[in-house]
Amino acid sequence: MDLQHIKAVYFIGAGGIGMSALARYFLHMGRVVAGYDKTSTPLTRELVQEGIPIHYDEDVEAIPEACKDVQSCLVIYTPAVPETHKELAFFRRRGFEIQKRAQVLGTLTRSHKGLCVAGTHGKTSTSTMCAHIMHESHIDCNAFLGGISKNYGTNYILSSHSDYVVIEADEYDRSFHWLRPWMTVITATDPDHLDIYGTKEAYLESFRHYTTLIQPGGALIIHTDLEMKANVGANVRTFTYSRDAGDFYAENIKIADGEISFDFVSPLENVPEVVLGQPVPINIENGVAAMAMAQLNGCTADELRAGMKTYLGVERRFDFQIRNNRHVLLSDYAHHPQEILQSAKSIRELYRDRKITAIFQPHLYTRTRDFYTDFARALSLLDEVILCDIYPAREQPIHGVTSRLIYDQLAPGVKKELIHKEDVPDWVRNHDSDVLIILGAGDLNDYVPQIKAILETK
Repeated sequence: MDLQHIKAVYFIGAGGIGMSALARYFLHMGRVVAGYDKTSTPLTRELVQEGIPIHYDEDVEAIPEACKDVQSCLVIYTPAVPETHKELAFFRRRGFEIQKRAQVLGTLTRSHKGLCVAGTHGKTSTSTMCAHIMHESHIDCNAFLGGISKNYGTNYILSSHSDYVVIEADEYDRSFHWLRPWMTVITATDPDHLDIYGTKEAYLESFRHYTTLIQPGGALIIHTDLEMKANVGANVRTFTYSRDAGDFYAENIKIADGEISFDFVSPLENVPEVVLGQPVPINIENGVAAMAMAQLNGCTADELRAGMKTYLGVERRFDFQIRNNRHVLLSDYAHHPQEILQSAKSIRELYRDRKITAIFQPHLYTRTRDFYTDFARALSLLDEVILCDIYPAREQPIHGVTSRLIYDQLAPGVKKELIHKEDVPDWVRNHDSDVLIILGAGDLNDYVPQIKAILETK
């Protein structure tokens, strides 16, 4: 189905961060948009307020009539939705065009120049940073992001004239294999989603295959420290990057008084005195990758510098809620051991002499089972670790897999405790905390406003 000829789009799983960006895109393009999601969330309620009707029970009767025309309605679903879902089964029986979110994004990369960011971690911040630089430059861009940009208050950017589209390339369920990038960054390939891939080798092979999809004339910008071997076409340029080595890197890094600046070193043109608008150490490396892709597509030195200085970050990505001499509170979506390791290193680099406490809610039984020792090793960089029960998401419990697996592996000397998430506000109320970070991709983040209010009254 040609995206230009559809009249209605129905989303099954409309409240997902990536799905909601597409829903907003099609609404902006003048299509009838509606959908289903399992639960009401702040994001689904925002979509409803914007004009997208969403219901929360599997009910064919609740599907709007405009979305029941097989000739003009496109159905988009998330891989997390089971094949037994009543509405999905209805559309399949009627012969509707049904696509995964990644397929639709793949179509967009065929009609636009896709600037994609893939990797186990860092892709949301890097893609959002690149999108902000591009959007504020003379080039502009469209963007479909995996988080809510704090600059724009949304997870998508729409341009009326730009041929570029920035996309977060998700490796879950091999979704990124639908894309045809013009250029792509690969930030990391630390094994994840082993419930899908089975082995580390299969995970790495998936990324290798992804590099074969880069369009002729395009480019791969790959971190220097990856095990994965790329397999690009003859007409695809390859560049490397990291914080301190590669074709693109940072030098003269200065971290002081809550500010971070560095010089951007590039084979195209060096850019001195880059100041981070969100002064977090991990954003030095993310910024190098974002600037590299923006520069390769025509952004000037002044535009790179201005974009980095005005970048405000992504909600739940090293997201400061309180920042003063008495308390620091931040929320971070980190849910993979390497993400937590990078968060822990960054916060330790910022607050070398302060006590750092993490409240962590593990995400998925399989991920906890596969990586509990790595989680413990990363969390052991902090002074105190409070572990909540595992957030199951799409999974059923696995016998013997609980947060205690991580708890028991924490390094000696780390103060630790196991609590239920419902008890987190009382824990915060009854304990002194200096620097407190709320970690995880589950629903523990729902308590952050309450935690913030408690700390502000202390």
